[in-house]
Amino acid sequence: MKILNHQQIQQKIKRLAYQIVESNLSYKKLYLLGINNNGRRLAELIKIELRKIALLEVVQGNIRLNPANPLEANIEIDIPISELENQSVLITDDVANTGRTLFYGFSAVMQTLPRRIQVGVLIDRKHKNFPVKVDYVGMTLATTLKENIDVDLETEGEMSVNLN
Repeated sequence: MKILNHQQIQQKIKRLAYQIVESNLSYKKLYLLGINNNGRRLAELIKIELRKIALLEVVQGNIRLNPANPLEANIEIDIPISELENQSVLITDDVANTGRTLFYGFSAVMQTLPRRIQVGVLIDRKHKNFPVKVDYVGMTLATTLKENIDVDLETEGEMSVNLN
């Protein structure tokens, strides 16, 4: 069942961008760190909207981890960790479910002391097992644990969120 279509996703991302700017006006720079593929793509889409607003310098980076087993391999960040010192950081992912992926995503930036770490997701499910607070949410869904959310942010002109 389709939950969000392309136009609705674009509207959610635009709204997220305005909320992010409002909350980060006291900072000159924002580091947008997307987790894996869809988190990276969400960060790209948010960055495009933030550039239209043009009140913040945005630096985008990526966090790579294995969501199924985050301790299996090193968690990597593709920008120098020293750049995050005393900066505003926003970690993005497509869906926040149990909070585990986001929780382990934080470890990528814990080798330094950012001024602020925030979390943004397109879809927030309320099944948290880890202490993760989501600051920016496109949509909150009440689902059963057996249902899956499929997010497609890559298909040009046909982005979608589906509940299976």
